[in-house]
Amino acid sequence: MSVGTLYVVATPLGNLEDITMRALRVLREVPLIACEDTRRTVKLLNRYEIRTPMTAFHDFNKARAGAGLLRRMREGGNVALVSDAGTPGISDPGYELVRDAVASGIPVEVIPGPSALVAALVISGLPTDRFTFEGFLPNRPARRRKALAALSGETRTMIFYEAPQRIAAFLADAAEAFGGRRACIVRELTKVHEEVLRGALPDLLDEIAGRESVPGEITVVVAGAPKRIVRSVEDIVREALEDASGSSRDLAKEIAGREGVSRKEVYEEILKQRGRGGHS
Repeated sequence: MSVGTLYVVATPLGNLEDITMRALRVLREVPLIACEDTRRTVKLLNRYEIRTPMTAFHDFNKARAGAGLLRRMREGGNVALVSDAGTPGISDPGYELVRDAVASGIPVEVIPGPSALVAALVISGLPTDRFTFEGFLPNRPARRRKALAALSGETRTMIFYEAPQRIAAFLADAAEAFGGRRACIVRELTKVHEEVLRGALPDLLDEIAGRESVPGEITVVVAGAPKRIVRSVEDIVREALEDASGSSRDLAKEIAGREGVSRKEVYEEILKQRGRGGHS
């Protein structure tokens, strides 16, 4: 008996017209649709008069429901996987179902379409040639600040998801970690109350902090750190020696840590420029 196929189907972020003809065909033809919230998915199905049965698959039942879906596909049944909005597998348990299907030898097909992170990146006006998706950062303030601090040197454009009740705290921590970098808040993409705010992080924080509430799905895009000018070890050491004194070893350690270059190379260059006759 042949196994079934898992179809990963992207669905609209908000506007129900943002769906492909192929996605509609697959949702009609499969015997079962696995979705995060049947109450949300049914609105899309009703709009296009699709009567395919649904079953819930979300963070709280993924172990049990996932096992049942895998068993169904091993027995030859096809399953379409959808999220509440956008492409499944991005910051939702769809990734785990795809991973387990692949491990079980079950074919997986993706029906591409809307993605909040790509849409927000494009509309932000920030560089799109290189970017990193960080998703949801930790809820706890200390862990969130630590994660943002670790990204302070990231030169690629950064994309984050955040919950409405935490967006002000996130922006405060981001402004602390990234300073006055340009950023963009994208809220309720393609929906009636779509909003796009662009500006420096401190200004965006002032805007959001002044509101009673900021409802809806939120994506934040932040500019990467300015790229550092690459200099040779010879130039770095020459500049440092103009005002430096003391041990060559200590100086090499300090320069290497500050510039992110090899301590051994720096030390050898210091000895070379000091003529090997100075400090050791």
